[in-house]
Amino acid sequence: MSTISLRLPDSLHKKARALAKKEKTSINQLVSSALAEKISALMAEDYIQERAGRASKAKFREALSKVADADAENFDR
Repeated sequence: MSTISLRLPDSLHKKARALAKKEKTSINQLVSSALAEKISALMAEDYIQERAGRASKAKFREALSKVADADAENFDR
């Protein structure tokens, strides 16, 4: 595990302290969780962009051509 020194505005620190208390956790755990969520969101965005870059309309149309031509079920309308 690593240690970092983090400077926060007093107002943000106060809100983090209050939220951590409300959630019955430490500020360290709250910040770790928040950072993990942000990293996950940014990595997902990069992954989706990378996958989109490999997309092929021809392959998409080919896949769609294999789907039966049928009316949607009522619960799917």
